[in-house]
Amino acid sequence: MEMLIIQEKRVVIVFWKNNIENPFEVFSNLKNFCLSYPQFNYNTVSNYLSKAKVAYENQEIRIERKNIISKPKPVPEPRIRKIVPVLRRVMMKNANDEQRDLKYWLGRPVKERAAAVTHIISQSLRNGQRMDKTKLVKKRIYT
Repeated sequence: MEMLIIQEKRVVIVFWKNNIENPFEVFSNLKNFCLSYPQFNYNTVSNYLSKAKVAYENQEIRIERKNIISKPKPVPEPRIRKIVPVLRRVMMKNANDEQRDLKYWLGRPVKERAAAVTHIISQSLRNGQRMDKTKLVKKRIYT
């Protein structure tokens, strides 16, 4: 199976810092630029432009490679944010929240339940106060 590699076309943009009349020049490739201006070494400029896509720059010139935009850029679709309220209206005597809470926490992993209990207990303690462990039963948690 033949794979097609689509490469974007690039141009070399040259900005002359001291030339006010014609500050920009665009070349189809770096070789054409170096043939037009022999004082610039092709290998040196090419190394600059290929490593981390850093522009070549000195006192008189700045050289960059830029992609040619051959198709219109797609218009981003507006992000529609939908916030749906989570609401459950019931009479307080019919709420049965204890059963719902128990069902939720039994569905969570043991480590998450232990972390939640530890967090709740730590919120009730003052700074420097330690937890009363007289009624604590230690069991090994296997995961």
